[in-house]
Amino acid sequence: MEPICLRCKGKNPALCGRKFCPIMAKIRKYAPKKIKLNFLGTSPPDFFVGHTGYPNVYAGILAPPREERKLCELSGPEEWFKMNFSIEDILQNRGAMIYSRIKIGIKNFKGRVIETMQEVSMANKECDVELFLKKKPKLQISLDLHAPPIGNPAPLKKIVPQENPKIHRKVDYVVSDDSLKASDAIMELYKSNFTITQITRILSAGLLGLKFHRKFVPTRWSITCVDDTISKKILEDVRSYEWVDKYLVFYGDYVGNHYEIIMFPRQWSFEVIEAKIPGSCWNPGIATFFMEDYENFFGRKTYASNVTGAYYSNRLAVVEYLKKIKRQASVLVLREAREEYYAPCGVGILRELSRNVFNKKPKEFESFEDLKRDVNERLKIPIEKFLKRSKLLKEINAQKSIKDYL
Repeated sequence: MEPICLRCKGKNPALCGRKFCPIMAKIRKYAPKKIKLNFLGTSPPDFFVGHTGYPNVYAGILAPPREERKLCELSGPEEWFKMNFSIEDILQNRGAMIYSRIKIGIKNFKGRVIETMQEVSMANKECDVELFLKKKPKLQISLDLHAPPIGNPAPLKKIVPQENPKIHRKVDYVVSDDSLKASDAIMELYKSNFTITQITRILSAGLLGLKFHRKFVPTRWSITCVDDTISKKILEDVRSYEWVDKYLVFYGDYVGNHYEIIMFPRQWSFEVIEAKIPGSCWNPGIATFFMEDYENFFGRKTYASNVTGAYYSNRLAVVEYLKKIKRQASVLVLREAREEYYAPCGVGILRELSRNVFNKKPKEFESFEDLKRDVNERLKIPIEKFLKRSKLLKEINAQKSIKDYL
């Protein structure tokens, strides 16, 4: 299968000269059949807010028709990774859902439709709803580097819950407390073991934060916000820990994404270098292209605009591990997006892959040269092509630390 083009992203095949996009043609076969203007569905629960036209955006819930009912676990990347879903499994699941949506202003919380959507977004279990559409959905899926695939949009007329959504008391607490800052509410939910997907959904629905600051947040922004907020808070502790005492390497693969995560015995700094191999999503060319973003001990003040959302998802996985072992390190994350990764499925699967590599015992090295030889055996691209782009490595080579003299 050919990859989605960087130029058109599957939306305008004329840009690449093809009469149709091979990826989108394959995805459309998963669309639900014989959709009526009103149907009983099960929201996993899943709530999505778009970003086009901000501050007036589309918002709505995703639910498969009852006859194509899916389990709630199939909504989030945490479960996709746990169940080892293939890309086709993910696209098939997402392609079966109807995105019933309305156009709203980001601070408009009035109306029964909006109130019901917010209630569904708070649910911690699947929720049966009856949906009334103004017209039948467009049978298509939108793909995004940040968010999971979103399928089959249709204008929503009315939504009627068939049962009371089951809401966890911690969610009810942080939503009810409109004197609690959004960042503090995010940490309350995280410490109570809610998934990133659950926290993101509640933030997107405009249910967290100070009373007069609340607003709907585009899903792609809320994903990055949650990853960034949690990792920054954890870093407050990590920066005070002792350094790791050896070079450490962690690695893993999922649906065509290969990670090598290298830890150096130094103070905190962090860098992600990604290589998009020809044949992977949005790179139909003949040359590999690289993207990288970096932060030093004091962190970033600007958005990681090259690696984008994956930077913050990777960072969260890294600092969770460092918090667990009570150590700090300089961390270099190398990612190869290989030919098998032909369609993007959101940064959530990259976060879960990054988290999973830390469940395995690391490989330890006394010298960086030995480490490079080991990593090179698993990469398709020579490691030197990554390292020559690394700001972190240049910093290490240019600056001697106190421990170098001990």
